[in-house]
Amino acid sequence: MSEEGRHTHATAHRAPSTCPVCDSSLQLTRLGCPGCGTEIAGIFEQCRFCALSSDDLETLTVFLASRGNLREVEKHLGVSYPTARQRFGQLLDRLGLGTEQTAPAVDRDQVLADVASGQITPAEAQRLLGGG
Repeated sequence: MSEEGRHTHATAHRAPSTCPVCDSSLQLTRLGCPGCGTEIAGIFEQCRFCALSSDDLETLTVFLASRGNLREVEKHLGVSYPTARQRFGQLLDRLGLGTEQTAPAVDRDQVLADVASGQITPAEAQRLLGGG
């Protein structure tokens, strides 16, 4: 690899998904080749995963690596199973893949136990239980 190519990869940053001035969604309008300098301009479709936060990407990676095992996501997040399901549901919603019919049932006793043990905050418990 050329010195220029190595430099490009070393300084690569994650592209923002929203405008820092007005918070509108940004459009991908230019692509460039670090090898030969070719540039292509237009309006290109964004990757739906590129707008996810680093935490969401890590959670999704754990889910995929564990072949869909939410118990592994639970361990990774350090939360109860209902909380892991709820957070994964929110991740699916951010990807446009969630549906109201598949919203996970929340075990009230488990949520209260999670608050008592300090695994979740009272505000998060209230949200899980539909109060906020």
